[in-house]
Amino acid sequence: MFRPVALALTLALLAGCDADETLRSYGGADKTWQLVELNGTAFTDTAILTFPARSKIVGNGPCNHFAATLKVPYPWFEVTQFVSTKVACPALAQETAFFDALSAASISEVLGDTMILSNPEGLTMVFNAAD
Repeated sequence: MFRPVALALTLALLAGCDADETLRSYGGADKTWQLVELNGTAFTDTAILTFPARSKIVGNGPCNHFAATLKVPYPWFEVTQFVSTKVACPALAQETAFFDALSAASISEVLGDTMILSNPEGLTMVFNAAD
C-alpha cells in the first residue's frame, strides 16, 4: 500500500525539481525587452533580448545578434556561453558597453513591463517590454 504512494510522491518531487526557476519563469518570458537606460544614461541605440526557451537568452545589440545561457535561479542573473556575430557598425562602442554590462549583471528584477539587471558594483540596466 505504501509503495505506490511513495513512488507517486517521489515522482512528483522529481518533476518539481526540473522546473525552470530562471528569470524566464518570473516575468521574463513572452516579452521582447528593449534596453532604455544603462547606468543612469539613456541608451539611444537599439538593444533587445528575449527568453525564448528554458535557459536561453537571445537578442540583438546595435550591430550583432547574440545568444547565451542563463541557468541560475531568479533573482540571480548570470549569462554563460555568450556568442555573437561579428559585424562592425558605427554603434560598436554602444554594443560593447551593452554586451559587457549584460555579462556583468548578477541580479534581476521584473516589475510588470520593466526589467532591471544590476550588480552590487553599481551596474544598472533598465529594460522596457517592447510592444
